[in-house]
Amino acid sequence: MNLNHISTVIFDMDGVLIDSEPLWKIAEVEAFAKVGLDLTHTDCEETVGLRIDQVVEMWHKKVGWKNKSVQAVEDDIVSILIREIKKQGQALIGVNTALQFCKEKGLNIGLATSSYERIIEVVVDRLKIRDFFHTLHSAEHEVYGKPHPDVFLNCAKKLNVHPGECLVIEDSFNGVLAAKAARMNVFAIPEKSHQHDPRLIIADKILNDLTELSKMFTHQS
Repeated sequence: MNLNHISTVIFDMDGVLIDSEPLWKIAEVEAFAKVGLDLTHTDCEETVGLRIDQVVEMWHKKVGWKNKSVQAVEDDIVSILIREIKKQGQALIGVNTALQFCKEKGLNIGLATSSYERIIEVVVDRLKIRDFFHTLHSAEHEVYGKPHPDVFLNCAKKLNVHPGECLVIEDSFNGVLAAKAARMNVFAIPEKSHQHDPRLIIADKILNDLTELSKMFTHQS
């Protein structure tokens, strides 16, 4: 794969920069239990990459509950997640190395995530990586979340770059599908529970972790 045309790297956040998928599961299980829904971690894995309002709406349509609004459950999940990130959020392997490499190479660096802006703010501060990014973009205000491509297209628009110049780093099938729909290059770094998902074959490359990103560019020179 030729990366010489790449001017921009757009990172997903959850499962790429921060090991937050287990924290999302904690938040979803705890919040949904309050409305009588007994979710398993496997149930949570099926919705990785989707915007949280889509997840809550999906479960409400499937099982329904009456003692709390959909919005209240969504807010509860986000509050629990933020609590857990502040308490135990950790960067994934190679995050700082990859960001520093992109910076030194003069690449534009963007973040495009299904997570809401208030979650992004907590994560970049917790990991001390805010200054690496030229833009932080949430799907919160998009009409559609992933696997729709708008979150990536609008991130590229903010950076004033063509989608074809962008390399997206994703961990979930929904995210990879969104990047492909945006006509961007995409590397997948599957979250542990999705490592054997055969659908990830649509990614241009599957990496073990972010330490391999610089090697992919170096092999082009």
